[in-house]
Amino acid sequence: MYISGWRTRDLVVEVRRVNDKLMTIKLVVGEFMLNVISAYSPQVGLGKEVKRHFWDELDEVVRGIPLNEKLFIGGDFNGHIRLISQGYDDVHDGFDFGVRNGGCTLLLDFAKAFDLVIANSGFRKNEENLVTFQNTVAQT
Repeated sequence: MYISGWRTRDLVVEVRRVNDKLMTIKLVVGEFMLNVISAYSPQVGLGKEVKRHFWDELDEVVRGIPLNEKLFIGGDFNGHIRLISQGYDDVHDGFDFGVRNGGCTLLLDFAKAFDLVIANSGFRKNEENLVTFQNTVAQT
């Protein structure tokens, strides 16, 4: 991949593996620093302590990024945010998939706390582009 004539790997100044679920990459892109966080939240069936630990670590990683640097977080948060954003209009643009679950509140609260936007809720997608897992019983 190339950005303005540079190979993306040439822009990387730091890579940090936080744990099995979190990784950060810092790139110099033009005049600014871009921090990319890859995050994979624990599955819905895991205990509250495991989930709390993940969110605490993600919180610490984000707080460690200077305010003058850019931030992009991508990954799977195992949260269905649902159409009705009820109090989260500033982070959720209204498009959804599935039934709201416990993981969604954590994701919405996190986005609100850090003044982030859940970008994939800003445009409608076809269902086949939303489903990442499907079997005879369910799809997510």
